[in-house]
Amino acid sequence: MSEAREANGSQKKAPMREVLAEAAFQLFLERGYERTTVDDIVARAGVGRRSFFRYFPSKEDAVFPDHESCLADMTAYLDAASPQRDAVEVVCGAARLVLRMYAANPEFSVQRYRLTREVPGLRTYELSVVRRYERTLAGYLAGRWAGAADGTLRAEVVAASVVAAHNNGLRAWLRSGGEGDAEVAVDHALDLVRRVWGEGAAARPAPTAPDQGDEEVVVMVAAKGAPMWRVIQQVEAALREG
Repeated sequence: MSEAREANGSQKKAPMREVLAEAAFQLFLERGYERTTVDDIVARAGVGRRSFFRYFPSKEDAVFPDHESCLADMTAYLDAASPQRDAVEVVCGAARLVLRMYAANPEFSVQRYRLTREVPGLRTYELSVVRRYERTLAGYLAGRWAGAADGTLRAEVVAASVVAAHNNGLRAWLRSGGEGDAEVAVDHALDLVRRVWGEGAAARPAPTAPDQGDEEVVVMVAAKGAPMWRVIQQVEAALREG
């Protein structure tokens, strides 16, 4: 969990949700998930049980404290997308929000990945979270392709493909211990989805490895506190215009 600090360097009081999630995860690593109770977590955080359940319906939710806000960001990103954009490009961009959530805190993400591999119940919970992302993407695509032949079927298949491609790249990075650039493998996998399902897919050539010496740099200024989905949307627009 990241530490928030005031401009003068003094530590800012962390939000209670973050305090509880950090206390829970510390205990999971120290004692094991199964041996840690909600009472243990609130004792470590120095609050009562009501505080815990105000923020988390269950112990499992404390392992994934960031997915609700990420899902909200994804929904906002999709809602704000221009209807003129390729629908597959849009959902691939939405999937990158999840990647950036993980990449923002590599140590925590890697530890959580290892914990979910050890605890079957957490793995099941994680799959339910992944399914929520998939349904959100499929809902957007179904709306874009409403009335088209096999529009609903295509929406489900493409959403599942985007999630599978994203997770393939993300898990490769997590298995490496968070080494390197998380976006490289994910972008490679998502590009495959775009080539197969995107508009003009049949005419789009397979990508070649970029020449590192000829890479262009895009500089963008965003308002402090702007939501991540809005920043990514602006970057994508700048790249398209370039």
